[in-house]
Amino acid sequence: MLQLNFIQLIQFKNYENASFSFTARIIGICGNNGIGKTNLLDAIHYLSFTKSYFSKTDAQNVKTGAQGFRIAGEFSLNNENHSAACILRETGKKEFLVDQNAYDKFAAHIGRFPLVFIAPDDVHIITGGSEERRRYMDALISQADQDYLRNLIDYNRVMQQRNSHLKSIAESRVTDHSLLDVYDRQLSEHGNHIFEKRQSFLTGLIPVVRRFYTQIAKTDENTSINYQSAIHEKPLAALLKAAREKDLQMQRTTQGIHRDDLEINLGDKQFKSIASQGQRKSMLFALKLAEFDTLKNFKGYPPLLLLDDVFENLDEERMENLLAEVCIKNQGQIFITDTHY
Repeated sequence: MLQLNFIQLIQFKNYENASFSFTARIIGICGNNGIGKTNLLDAIHYLSFTKSYFSKTDAQNVKTGAQGFRIAGEFSLNNENHSAACILRETGKKEFLVDQNAYDKFAAHIGRFPLVFIAPDDVHIITGGSEERRRYMDALISQADQDYLRNLIDYNRVMQQRNSHLKSIAESRVTDHSLLDVYDRQLSEHGNHIFEKRQSFLTGLIPVVRRFYTQIAKTDENTSINYQSAIHEKPLAALLKAAREKDLQMQRTTQGIHRDDLEINLGDKQFKSIASQGQRKSMLFALKLAEFDTLKNFKGYPPLLLLDDVFENLDEERMENLLAEVCIKNQGQIFITDTHY
């Protein structure tokens, strides 16, 4: 079992210097808005993902008037103790250490202490654009498969290089197809790997999502989830070749796994366009609990589960069904924040 036993926050968000010890499996964090409940969960997320769940830059998480922050934690995993620390120096340099050993690349830490976070704004996975659903897929698969994460990082790097080259071609009006050919080969290699991993994971995940949705919503509504990718129809190399002239005009890469999506339907209509608030929340919880279940099966132990103020505007029956899933059936450590005691 994975458990967080202790955490210390120094100059992190609203915390000057605070320490918390955890001995229970289920930890309730209650209090009024603004006292730092969400910030504490975000610090736990840092120890798992080396970054904030909410903020795009580390500097946004430094306490006002301070120059850096430190988050330190102590975990137990399968009867072994481990320490983790994330430090943002005054210079802006970030360090991440496990058992006092610093990582050269932070990505190598992803999946070491797996975690699933559920927050109110996560409903954008349902209602937002395709990038929200890709982020959901990537967070899940990256924690289970380091090879997937490496290919994802390399794919994004090559795509940025390709996009920069497309812009330079537009400015110079000199087309270097040989360099585009190199980028296309690299994108195809990394993109095909990512596509195959997504397809494999989603084949197992989608039935679990539907099962959790039925259990939480207590309904037999006809929901469906489909993995949308142009690579289903053509190899990525062929897609890139066919789109080259368009890419030169648009000055960006218009085909690839960065355009993939999860299509969620209720009956024959898009879920986000007709679902009620309760249905959307039920689907969000189903997606996240399926992520939790999948990680548990891959790792052999449950990930940490963080629930941040998720009971607001949730009817009593759905709330009871959710609590039954996360507190009774789940055997991992759970952190729950709420404004009510």
